Amino acid sequence: MLKIGIVGLPNVGKSTLFKALTKKQVDIANYPFATIDPNVGVVGVPDERLEKLTEFSHSKKTIPASIEFVDIAGLVKGAHKGEGLGNKFLSNIREVDAVVEVVRTFADENIIHVANTVNPKDDIETIHTELIFADLASVEGTLGKTEKLARGNDKDAKEKQTALEEVRTILNTGEFASHAPEESKENIRDLNLLTMKTFILLLNAKEETDSLPLDLGKYNFKSALSLNLKLEEEIQDMDDNETKTLSHINNLITKAYEALDLITYFTTGEDETRAWPIPRDSTAPRAGRAIHSDFEEKFIRAEIIHCDKLLETGSYAKARDKGLLRTEGKNYIVQDGDVIEFKI
Repeated sequence: MLKIGIVGLPNVGKSTLFKALTKKQVDIANYPFATIDPNVGVVGVPDERLEKLTEFSHSKKTIPASIEFVDIAGLVKGAHKGEGLGNKFLSNIREVDAVVEVVRTFADENIIHVANTVNPKDDIETIHTELIFADLASVEGTLGKTEKLARGNDKDAKEKQTALEEVRTILNTGEFASHAPEESKENIRDLNLLTMKTFILLLNAKEETDSLPLDLGKYNFKSALSLNLKLEEEIQDMDDNETKTLSHINNLITKAYEALDLITYFTTGEDETRAWPIPRDSTAPRAGRAIHSDFEEKFIRAEIIHCDKLLETGSYAKARDKGLLRTEGKNYIVQDGDVIEFKI
């Protein structure tokens, strides 16, 4: 399952966000490190197409694509040296696919700020500096071992040494490892560097229109949005479905999905209609892997139709008569919204 880590300084709204997303009761306290062990919750990705296909097939079950959100303990300056819950914090981030970085934009005398002042850009710099230092330690530790192997004319070790030296130079300039060339990143993928992950900025603002003048590229954010997290939490606690339509929390779920460059295909029938997340530009066999490895290894062909065309025609029989249901082979690139039946 896809895992998204929620990170930030203490008392910026991480656990409030987690509660609004997952509807779980968590410890939201006005002191640093109220969260020690990560809170974990699974959230369905909103998709209107899924509901329409369920109705089309009269399915007994509907299963959305899912994201696991992990509420990680707050980071403080010096985390890479073990300050606060530094080592625990950093190891938890290594386990996620992408990071939602929460930054509070408003001052409140009733909410402690670890730096005693609210400065969003400083908070971002603190977090990113700690991540860079942690990655430098990983790179330099691995480099020492790799250099010994490279001296023995190990070709793979020489390539890895070059990649490590390149990434070390980038990190030493204060940039993320994600700025390295693709070949270098591929050679050190096993290090699972923090600064190679996808980052989304979430501004916890009093007004959801609040914005922060910020060069997203400079600060390594794939995308950004602003939410009033306290309001979102209160809306989710209400029983009134009409009030819940005022919530914008689904925007974050969607942005997280898009930031990972994922698309969705569907399987549908009387038993269940299900959404399957896969990387963009996946072949049909690679898409089948989402269901089971056999669907990739034993792939023969796939019957495919886009969900819009299937819903428009009203039945598989009509779609087949109109030539809209296609048989595709191993080289077919799955498109977002495809409905697929695999033959293995």
